Amino acid sequence: MNLQFYLEKLFASEKFQSFMKENPSAYFCSGFFAIDEEKGDNKIHVDYVVPATKKIFSFQLEGEVDMVSVEQEGESLEQISDNIDFDFGEIEKLIVEKMEQENVKNKIQKILLSLQKVKGKIFLVGTVFISGLGMIKIKIDLEEMNIIEFEKKSFMDMLKIVRK
Repeated sequence: MNLQFYLEKLFASEKFQSFMKENPSAYFCSGFFAIDEEKGDNKIHVDYVVPATKKIFSFQLEGEVDMVSVEQEGESLEQISDNIDFDFGEIEKLIVEKMEQENVKNKIQKILLSLQKVKGKIFLVGTVFISGLGMIKIKIDLEEMNIIEFEKKSFMDMLKIVRK
C-alpha cells in the first residue's frame, strides 16, 4: 500500500469534505502509521491543522474514515503537500536492508512511523520493534529515500535508562 491510496480514500469521504468546507484553510501537517507484521492490524492516521484555531484534527483511515480532534496545538507544524507519496513496502525494505548492513538479525514485529516536515524537509521518524525485545529508532529522508538515523536499543538498554 502507498500513502496516496489512503489520501484518495480520505478525499473521497464525506467527513473530510464536510471538514474542508467548514475549514477551507486547513492543511495536511502530519501522519502516523503503525504497521503490525504479526497481526496485520495496520493503523493509518492523517492530520490536518486549522491555522485560525491552531487545532489539529486526525483522520483515522483503517476502516471507515473517522475524525478525531487532537488536544495538542499545531501552531508550528509545516504544511505537507497532498501529492506526497511513498510505498510502505519500500519503507520496510529500506529498514530491512539497513538492518542487514548493521548486522541486526532480529525480525521486524511492528513499525511505528510519524510523517513530519521540518525546515522544509519531509521525514519519517519512528520506532521499529524487533524480536528479542529490541527496538530501532529511525529517521528516513523521504526526498532522498534513505535512512539518515539508525539506532538499535535492547530491552536491557531501556532498563539502564529507567534505573538512572
